[in-house]
Amino acid sequence: MACAKIKAVRQPDLVLITWTRNPLVAGSPRRITSFRVIGSAQPCRATLVTNGLLITALNCLLDDFKIVYQKKTTSISGYLLLQRFRVQ
Repeated sequence: MACAKIKAVRQPDLVLITWTRNPLVAGSPRRITSFRVIGSAQPCRATLVTNGLLITALNCLLDDFKIVYQKKTTSISGYLLLQRFRVQ
């Protein structure tokens, strides 16, 4: 009887970002208030900084990740969940 090789399944990389806008400035950009990476966010890890611009992080992340869920929690805040769609 031959032994079967067991191969571990690679878990997806996930990035959860919460954001907020300045309520005193109309049209202000969304800024990252917190984030959590499960797995890896490379090569975009440097763009994930508290108080950094969300658009800067998304410009990098959307090359390898897709938004799988997003919700606006108030008129000035919300969160996004991104999942890597390509294996590097």
